[in-house]
Amino acid sequence: MSLNILITGGAGFIGTNMAEQFLPLAEKILILDNFSRPTSKLNADFLKKLSPKIQIFEGSVLDEALVKKLVLQVDIVIHLAAQVAVTTSLIDPQADFDTNVRGSFCVLEAVRKHNPSAIVLYSSTNKVYGDLATVKYDPKLGIDELAPIDLYSPYGCSKGAADLYFLDYARSFGLKTVVFRQSCIYGPHQYGLEDQGWLAFFVLQFLRRGDITIYGDGNQIRDMLAVEDLTKLYQQAVFKIAEIKGQVFNIGGGVTNATSINHALAEIEEIVGHGTKISKADKRLGDQDYFVADTRKAKEILVWQPEINYQLGLKKLVSWGQSVVAKA
Repeated sequence: MSLNILITGGAGFIGTNMAEQFLPLAEKILILDNFSRPTSKLNADFLKKLSPKIQIFEGSVLDEALVKKLVLQVDIVIHLAAQVAVTTSLIDPQADFDTNVRGSFCVLEAVRKHNPSAIVLYSSTNKVYGDLATVKYDPKLGIDELAPIDLYSPYGCSKGAADLYFLDYARSFGLKTVVFRQSCIYGPHQYGLEDQGWLAFFVLQFLRRGDITIYGDGNQIRDMLAVEDLTKLYQQAVFKIAEIKGQVFNIGGGVTNATSINHALAEIEEIVGHGTKISKADKRLGDQDYFVADTRKAKEILVWQPEINYQLGLKKLVSWGQSVVAKA
């Protein structure tokens, strides 16, 4: 198989890993990124050295002409470009809307008008389910795709709107779209921030002996998914696109890789061998006390399940973080 792939937001954490893992299957990989985060430049430098099959374009998903140019060249679009933080969406909801809704719509329209046979995989979020305060679930299984959409914050609204557009474009126009509502993804090339990529942020703060603030009591439960497992899922989606187009999947580490924020902090401290200053603050808008993805649908249809144990993955993340800190 020799694929031509466009990854929007491709110099971000997930995009960098997608490019690396899809490389053996690819004839060429086009990376579109606006480099709004300075650390994306570091990932771009890594990608440039990785293979001449990777081409990097600096620009925005709002640039219709550029998006059309790139979409015309590929068989697969992996749409990762997004404004990714609830806090940022509250500060600047217009920019959040422009990137997450208008930008996603621009990508969809480029595919619909100019390359409707392309596969389009969209990276959505568990935040589309809101705070889940009134949702009943089996803690032995987690949250499945039948949980009601309940959008909190401008970020939740923008990601939720794009999520539904991707699903509807399969129904209304026959596009080969798939939506993955993802939980906590972690791994190398993740320069985490306080409000996004929190596990990597914790690791880097411990290593730098920087301050950490926990919002709420720290007992929030999340299921951790190694990015290497996520890339395998996307590959499976490409292979099985005829079966899954127009469908949504909840994706995370599942019950076997679930942990609390407090427990994750304790595990990081044990691995790095020292503590750091940790303080508490009020719970943030729409924060979920519990989210563990029920991945049975992905297991059944895509023959996929997480393979990397969270404790092992965390040690690998710390090792990567140590290399980052050592270079700083």
